[in-house]
Amino acid sequence: MDLLINLAIILGKSLLLLVALLVMIAYLLYADRKIWAAVQLRRGPNVVGPWGLLQSFADLLKFVLKEPVIPAGANKGLFLLAPLITCTLALSAWAVIPVSAGWAIAEINVGILYIFAISSLGVYGVIIGGWASNSKYPFLGALRSAAQMVSYEVSIGFVIITVLLCVGSLNLTAIVTAQETRGLAHMIGLPWLTFLNWFWLPLFPMFVVFFISALAETNRPPFDLPEAESELVAGYMVEYASTPYLLFMLGEYVAIVTMCALTTILFLGGWTAPIALPPFTWVPGVVWFVLKLCFVFFMFAMVKAFVPRYRYDQLMRLGWKVFLPISLACVVIVAAVLQVMGWVP
Repeated sequence: MDLLINLAIILGKSLLLLVALLVMIAYLLYADRKIWAAVQLRRGPNVVGPWGLLQSFADLLKFVLKEPVIPAGANKGLFLLAPLITCTLALSAWAVIPVSAGWAIAEINVGILYIFAISSLGVYGVIIGGWASNSKYPFLGALRSAAQMVSYEVSIGFVIITVLLCVGSLNLTAIVTAQETRGLAHMIGLPWLTFLNWFWLPLFPMFVVFFISALAETNRPPFDLPEAESELVAGYMVEYASTPYLLFMLGEYVAIVTMCALTTILFLGGWTAPIALPPFTWVPGVVWFVLKLCFVFFMFAMVKAFVPRYRYDQLMRLGWKVFLPISLACVVIVAAVLQVMGWVP
């Protein structure tokens, strides 16, 4: 009986998180389009609903009601399975992300490894989608996207290692707690200035590398080469339409929000208030988490609006010849400083 109750509780939490996440993504997509429009002095979505607030839901209805078209030469099973894999894996990463103290579906001690593993598996949906289309253009787009995702996962991994060295735990809640209980603010005798404890300050080069690598990992501009090259039309998704295309795009946006959440947890103190004094401490932790996540997403949207697109060779050179040496060097430097100063957790 207890097992059934626990399963029901987990199912209820999962459903609540899934609904909240999908609604948030609908409005983050709306915000993305509005920010891009504002930078270019356009209006953006403003017709469907007050101020265009229902535009994302209208787009959802349009995609769902359209007839899915499957190319005659495609492998039908794999063709339909690929977007499902991409979307499911992207959503499953949120099982271990704590949005506040104790607010996680699965509080596991290797949460960061779980997220890293899930994000690594996401490349399979891209490869399968490009190959199952049975066309050289989606296949080339899938190969480019896979190479890009794998390349920037390396630097993301080294950045995460520097944070784990400072914390001494793979638990996501422990990472947030460490930024609340120790750091620069405690060293200078002002423990209530919590934002000085957050890792964005002592690990600022890593914060920058992580942010840019997250853009490339999620195919965001200026690194959206797999779906923006003129000769590849829309990359691995070129043969997709209707609901399968929607699932690919949903998986991509969920991955973007996951990276924003991970940036918040690793470098911006998670759900902790920036100043540990009233009225900041009166605000619930989940509100701080969402506000920080939206701030990181705003930075993602602004980069999309004003940074010109990279060439593919520039993209790969940045990942392997710039970010990889920098992140590897920072791992050595952080480890050495922690050892010499006696700050090993």
